[in-house]
Amino acid sequence: MLRFIAAAALLLIAACTNPNDLDKAPVPLGDFKLGYNVVVAPNITKGPASRDASKEEWIASMKSAVDERFTRYDGDKLYHLAISIEGYVLAVPGVPLVASPKSALILNVTAWDDAAGKKLNEKPEQVTVIESFSGETVLGSGLTQSKEKQMENLSRNAAKLIQNWLVRQKYQEDWFGGTAADRSPARATADSTADTAAAKAAQASSAVPVAATGS
Repeated sequence: MLRFIAAAALLLIAACTNPNDLDKAPVPLGDFKLGYNVVVAPNITKGPASRDASKEEWIASMKSAVDERFTRYDGDKLYHLAISIEGYVLAVPGVPLVASPKSALILNVTAWDDAAGKKLNEKPEQVTVIESFSGETVLGSGLTQSKEKQMENLSRNAAKLIQNWLVRQKYQEDWFGGTAADRSPARATADSTADTAAAKAAQASSAVPVAATGS
């Protein structure tokens, strides 16, 4: 029973992580504009039954995903993201529907206010990412995807979860300032309706376990 509950929770996390929204206007983040995109992996740990990937490969993959998602914001203030990759599993082929493992990624995130020269969160936010559920991964991504594709998918999921965390912090902790009136059309619809929808989405995403940090 416990195994079933754990598996269901992992599938819920994966299903709620949809990074394929880059063709849409980003959820408003006030005055946010990405400054430094710093990714490190000083103590990265490979989980059991995992393909090998170097820290350089992970850093490149994560930096690309963060740039892809956050350079869309064109606010008036710079904020930096510091990301430390802690561990990963890149699924290897297993027995379909029984022992095929899921790929996963764990990282810590700290946001910095450039103008204030300080961290916005003193304690790093831990993000745990599970590969998205799809027709390609239902039998285990180790059977259907290359290492590079697995890393790309996990990194893009991680960037989306980081965005969800930042949105929650904006509405709960008043990060990034800004108002609907001073957002440019390129960033969002820039009206109170969009703000309300984003706030509801952020509140709903908090139902996901803290370790998953996002929707």
